[in-house]
Amino acid sequence: MKEDGNDMTTHHMSPSDTPTDPPVRARTGPNEEDRAPMSFTVRVFIYLVGVHFIAAFLFFLFYVAGAK
Repeated sequence: MKEDGNDMTTHHMSPSDTPTDPPVRARTGPNEEDRAPMSFTVRVFIYLVGVHFIAAFLFFLFYVAGAK
């Protein structure tokens, strides 16, 4: 094979020409690291339901007390 100035075989490359960093993946969507743990999500949902239940109960108490 005839070699010319444009030949890019490995024996002509210097060590500084080799890539040192791995290729960076493009972010296409949320990863597992970006999401909250499932137990945290369930706990927040339960707290939200509980707070709304307590608020509804207090509203009901004031509604019944004001009906006189």
